[in-house]
Amino acid sequence: MRNFTFSVVFLTFTLGFLSQAASAENPIRKSEDGFDWLIKTSLAPRHYNFKGTFIYYADGYIETSRVVHKVDETGEHERIEVLDGKSRIVFRNNDEMKCYLPDNKKIYTEKRWFRKFFPDLLPQPSKRIHDSYDIEIGKIQRVVGYNSQLVKLLPKDNLRYGYRLWIEIESGLLLKVAVIDKDEIIEQFAFADVEIGQDIDTDVMDDGSVDFTDDWKTEELSTYVLAEGELNWHLGVLPEGFRKITEMRRSLMGKPMLVDHIVLSDELASVSVFIEPVDKKTASPMPGFYSSRGAINIYVRELEDKKITTVGEVPLNTIKLIGDAVNLHP
Repeated sequence: MRNFTFSVVFLTFTLGFLSQAASAENPIRKSEDGFDWLIKTSLAPRHYNFKGTFIYYADGYIETSRVVHKVDETGEHERIEVLDGKSRIVFRNNDEMKCYLPDNKKIYTEKRWFRKFFPDLLPQPSKRIHDSYDIEIGKIQRVVGYNSQLVKLLPKDNLRYGYRLWIEIESGLLLKVAVIDKDEIIEQFAFADVEIGQDIDTDVMDDGSVDFTDDWKTEELSTYVLAEGELNWHLGVLPEGFRKITEMRRSLMGKPMLVDHIVLSDELASVSVFIEPVDKKTASPMPGFYSSRGAINIYVRELEDKKITTVGEVPLNTIKLIGDAVNLHP
């Protein structure tokens, strides 16, 4: 398997703690309580201010970022700054995003369709999640000074990874998440420090705080959500539990023309399929498997004059099944 850099702008409730005996006697109740925790943590960023430093770990790679998140009568506002390596700063006002790349003197603007940032990683799930995962409630544990509820998502097959979530009990904010493959952690996000529910200075959220000059270039990444079947691409048999969420035509960083984009999900893991013309003039990845960091895998194939790139937080066999299911409408 090969590695290459793939540049894409993407990637109340029941609080009861069940004893081991009660869980064994009533697994359905255990699962339902776990589902409530998933709902709670998916909604937390809509209701709570927070700021802190979090660490991403995968395959020996460590990256530190700072996040400031404010909620007011106009919605959600967020600033995320990567503190290691090349500077990257993302400002978000609801679904409007700006990404500043100081080293390149570039600013990218786009809608936040599916891109999620820690700790706002979980989509609001439906009951379909039970088709693909068993949900277990673990012990209450201490994480960065807060009591947190451990929730385990156990895959029912080898088509997806498992997850461990540490959820702050009062707010529901996700404090730590680990992606599990064969009982090993392959990727993890975790707060090193965080304050929840504090007042946030509005000036911190203003992109005017970034020191940039007139020679910076701004590029708007456009997205056009399309009606069912409008892309003229057909999905054959998909892996169990996965379904198409939407299809769109969009511009991506470094791409001169619009790319077709299909998004699929099993209620937790997401997979994107990007379809574009084969560019004979520039070098591009050969068809085959590629690995990114952590849970991300990539599969490239060609169909007639199109390149189909499938990217997702799922095992290689799942990526291939989804990538091979993409065909032109007959």
